Amino acid sequence: MDLNLRNAIISNVSGNSQEELEATIKDAIESKEEKMLPGLGVLFEIIWEHSNREDQEEMLSTLEQGLSN
Repeated sequence: MDLNLRNAIISNVSGNSQEELEATIKDAIESKEEKMLPGLGVLFEIIWEHSNREDQEEMLSTLEQGLSN
């Protein structure tokens, strides 16, 4: 991913409240627009990097369950 795009995504959501972050995530998922997908990837990266191993394992389990349906 282009570093400028990554930085723009982070800059765009920095300082947002939980409600604003939730709205951003829901909008990206509901719109299914390709331009929104890199933003979700950056947000996931931040979540992953700031999660302990137990939380990471829970995310992996959730992903595995979601992908097996």
